[in-house]
Amino acid sequence: MGPGPISAYPGVLRAMSAPLVGQYDPFMTSAMVETQELYRSVWATRNDATLLIDGTSRAGIEAALVSLLRPGDRVLVPVFGRFGHLLAEIAERAMAEVHIIETGWGQVFPVSAIEEAIVRVKPHLLALVQGDTSTTMNQPLDEVGAVCARHGVLFYSDATASLGGNDFETDAWGLDAATAGLQKCLGGPSGSSPITLSDRAVAVISSRKRIEAGIREQDDPDAADFVRSNYFDLGMILDYWGPRRLNHHTEATSMLYGARECARLLLAEGREAVIERHRLAGEAMLAGVRGLGLTVFGDVAHKMNNVVAVEIPDGVPGDTARAALLDDFAIEIGTSFGPLHGRVWRIGTMGYNARKDAVLTTLAALEAVLRRFGAPVPVGGGVEAAADVYRGA
Repeated sequence: MGPGPISAYPGVLRAMSAPLVGQYDPFMTSAMVETQELYRSVWATRNDATLLIDGTSRAGIEAALVSLLRPGDRVLVPVFGRFGHLLAEIAERAMAEVHIIETGWGQVFPVSAIEEAIVRVKPHLLALVQGDTSTTMNQPLDEVGAVCARHGVLFYSDATASLGGNDFETDAWGLDAATAGLQKCLGGPSGSSPITLSDRAVAVISSRKRIEAGIREQDDPDAADFVRSNYFDLGMILDYWGPRRLNHHTEATSMLYGARECARLLLAEGREAVIERHRLAGEAMLAGVRGLGLTVFGDVAHKMNNVVAVEIPDGVPGDTARAALLDDFAIEIGTSFGPLHGRVWRIGTMGYNARKDAVLTTLAALEAVLRRFGAPVPVGGGVEAAADVYRGA
């Protein structure tokens, strides 16, 4: 019940135990095509270039940034938590000219601040986290795409922590690229990163295209400013997933099965229904921690549906209490990073665990642990407050 990774859906784990097939087996090709179509619905996009990057969510981020950014390109990164700093770090390693704007942890950016920075910096690309689990904040994106289009800027978002549990409208919001991971609201294990790319993003990637020797054909492009990573070269990965099926790497078959099942389960339940389930579980957990008398961190109006941060009560040893929750109740919650380390706990309600029994059990266990360490918590206050939310729904 932390900020991720979380407990995977049992069906995803079953899917991952299916027998392996070779990358040239027709079933592999059909599974890849089916997975692409499923994730177009997950992302709410018609983008043909919708696929998986083999690797954790960070692999998807790196593939997007190193493929879209040439050395010297300007990139603007609004930072409101740890993972904005990560985007800046990866962009810097891609030898881009990185410009950062910052706001306090626990806050988000108004679109006016982003537009002002775009006008000032004139970036090639805006790289913006949607949901940053380090602070639990959910950056509004719905107006940002129009700002980027107005100024001729590519728009990339990291939706690792938010996709599946919060609204994300790739086409309607004007995203050019977005990446995620399975281990949060999508309810799978870490190890596969869904990505979607607009035609405009694909055009940038294609202009840097270089196909490696051994599979290159006579008329294939060979750009001088090719992507400097081989593994994360989206030009070659798109050819691997596209009609040419050019060999690039050995597909992570079990992860493909798992990612496909994550998307299938989400769409079988209904995309909007899954987001609403996360909203309800998040609202119940928020009411529950407040019912225990805990102080919620950050701008609650912009909190993600799927995780809440609470201030650790005075006199309660944060890490020791977390260990007790894990040892005695088999429930894991998270600490945080940087300025919030040792100050807050982060409690997740996502994927398979965005459900009533998990919320109520966590609150009951947390109450017991808090009481053990001397915190004056109301008897049953958390469970009853959360149950009231569910009853009201």
